[in-house]
Amino acid sequence: MSENYTALHEQHQKAGASFTDFGGWQMPLKYGSELAEHHAVRNAAGIFDLSHMGEVWVTGPDAAAFLDYALVGKLSAIPAGKAKYSLMCQEDGGIIDDLISYRRGEDKYLVVPNAGNTKAVLAALVQRADGYDVKVEDVSAETSLIAVQGPNAEAILLGLIPAEQHSLVTELKYYAAAAVEINSQELLLARTGYTGEDGFEICVPNEQAPVLWEALLEAGTDQGLIPAGLAARDSLRLEAGMPLYGNELSRHGNPYSAGLGPVVALSKEGEFVGKEALSTLKSAGVGTSKGQKLVGLIGLGRRAARGHYPVLKDRSLVGEVTSGQPSPTLGYPVAMAYVDVQHAEPGTALDIDLRGKAEPFEVVTLPFYKRQK
Repeated sequence: MSENYTALHEQHQKAGASFTDFGGWQMPLKYGSELAEHHAVRNAAGIFDLSHMGEVWVTGPDAAAFLDYALVGKLSAIPAGKAKYSLMCQEDGGIIDDLISYRRGEDKYLVVPNAGNTKAVLAALVQRADGYDVKVEDVSAETSLIAVQGPNAEAILLGLIPAEQHSLVTELKYYAAAAVEINSQELLLARTGYTGEDGFEICVPNEQAPVLWEALLEAGTDQGLIPAGLAARDSLRLEAGMPLYGNELSRHGNPYSAGLGPVVALSKEGEFVGKEALSTLKSAGVGTSKGQKLVGLIGLGRRAARGHYPVLKDRSLVGEVTSGQPSPTLGYPVAMAYVDVQHAEPGTALDIDLRGKAEPFEVVTLPFYKRQK
């Protein structure tokens, strides 16, 4: 059992959470019914503890140029106040992590890696910083991250933020962030999430996290807000077709097979780690005319697939499931899988070997679920 506890562990215990190890942290799996938590996020709002995620500040005159070199995206192109989803790759194009970077000033970025990858990302950033005038500072240990997700998320935040700052929230675009005041403390509020719904993620010092958590719950009492755990987070992100590191993404995979080719800025000036290998993969047609491709699959029966189940075409192995479960929102099984590109077209009939029994599935375009705006 891991011994890392978030600053909100006591709040989770009081709420009756069941815990699980995730990325070396003891995290709430669910508080009661994971289905109720899932539906709350889709129809009202859910609050998540994401404090297992990493937070790394990259500052200095070369911050933008450095991140252009360290990551596959063009981080120098995003204006202050905006965020960008990107990948950190190895020299061979393998994926070390997928992460979000927030530009907080001309020479100031906040990089947020996944929980289990924080040490690897930090080590790579420090190594890649050689020759650049930048400071790489890991503040993960003293920082908490709280998410409020769902159609009522904005209304809940407006109940806590001073009236003169309401426009900062209502006008905040997706993948943008702003400094707002909550409980007389200035906090970083980002319109980002991992659920397919509208929502926000709030960076807060550990010592202020419990008070903020309780304040959000109180503000959301009339908005249907309930705490939600990792089980609901996983079913929500799967419906939204969002990859999970360790399932859809890994050091053995690559951005093109994962459908993340547009994230790779091969045209940006200068070198970046993995550029040569990624350029070769793209030129070879990996993920389009060669190799495997990540696809969505919907079950035509009632039984759900799970990770690592074999994908078949005419009884021959053509791929493997990365994530799968019944979709609470849609009412039928959904899965993501890597399959040979010749079987990746939407509408293709495939089978998944569910413990010795072939069940029919069909390839569909991701995401499975898209919210109505």
